[in-house]
Amino acid sequence: MQEISRRERKKRQTRTTIGDTALRLFLERGFDAVSIKEIADEADVAVTTIFKHFPSKEALIFDEDADIEAGLVSAVRDRAPGQSVLDGLRDHIIASSHPESAEMRAFLRLIDETPALRDYGHRMWMRHETALAQAIAEETGAASDDIKPAALAHFALETRAVVRDRADREQALKDAFELLAIGADAAFLQR
Repeated sequence: MQEISRRERKKRQTRTTIGDTALRLFLERGFDAVSIKEIADEADVAVTTIFKHFPSKEALIFDEDADIEAGLVSAVRDRAPGQSVLDGLRDHIIASSHPESAEMRAFLRLIDETPALRDYGHRMWMRHETALAQAIAEETGAASDDIKPAALAHFALETRAVVRDRADREQALKDAFELLAIGADAAFLQR
């Protein structure tokens, strides 16, 4: 395993400090009530340092992009024996939409209640469409240029946006995936 340089460790620590500080302030006062300058002052860094690590204010709390993509791909590739690709993906999306910790519930509530974060989060979530489509294609034996895995990945990822305002999101996700399963079964069983 390659050792991380001192400079790289310091950069990672600075990024973590900035992200943690921003999240704490956003949870305490709301996203719109906190300025970048206040985050910089609280984290003891310059405003320019924040923008070296994060391209926008919204990006300050969406720093788990690689982990999210890995989780989605793993839900398809590492699903339980006998479980369909779509069921593995459904279970993963439901689990990620219903966190157990109070901190994560507060984080998701902040996103839901802040239009700028909700929109940014949706764009970030949909960035995983290509990787998810590739995993679906590999698991179903579809050709790399087959539109069906790409469409399935797109519609599966969009379910979170479709059920956002539902009182029972879990049931709404199950219902949406039930509909997707009908189309997926028809599309992938015609091979």
